[in-house]
Amino acid sequence: MDSEESCDGEAVCGMPGGIQDRRMGENDAEMEELGRFAVDEHNKQQNTLLEFAGVVNAKEQVVAGTMYYLTVEAIEGGKKKLYEAKVWVKPWLNFKELQEFTPLADSSSGATAADLGAKQDEHGSGWRTVPPHDPVVKDAANHAVKTIQQRSNSLAAYELLEILHSKAEMIEDLAKFDLLLKLRRGSKEEKYKVEVHKNLEGNFQLYQMQEEL
Repeated sequence: MDSEESCDGEAVCGMPGGIQDRRMGENDAEMEELGRFAVDEHNKQQNTLLEFAGVVNAKEQVVAGTMYYLTVEAIEGGKKKLYEAKVWVKPWLNFKELQEFTPLADSSSGATAADLGAKQDEHGSGWRTVPPHDPVVKDAANHAVKTIQQRSNSLAAYELLEILHSKAEMIEDLAKFDLLLKLRRGSKEEKYKVEVHKNLEGNFQLYQMQEEL
């Protein structure tokens, strides 16, 4: 039997065992459903009252079915916190099981969804790709655009069209965002490579910017 026949339509039918980033759109219904399932199952198992808020990041691994590694945002006691959930899915058996559900960190410490996603990279260091639709990434991009506008002599306003690439790295008390932005100024489109820093107080600073020709 062809091995691909057992793959779900959304699964990555590549070499078993490889963990791959899941490209999430603005409304990834499947990942939202899995994130909600993970929170509900955790509540049942641990008798907790977490409220599902969203899925920040997702990875998937082809096993006997698909193993999903989700960074889930949930509300506990009025505060948003981040959790790492591991969900095993076998679509052809209608099987879904929560394998792990562990807190990443206390979000009130000033760390953000994208920051913590970056911190969970190989051996806990280095740049890694983060979702461009993440609210913190958007905030960093908007701060960069605002600062570029302030430093420009142009009377035309800069408008953020798209975040083309986004990476993040957590260095002690500082989150660093490496972004490639597509901007519009009047009728002209421009690309800027920027590095934005965010401290624990939540303040952004444009550290570097360079127009991509």
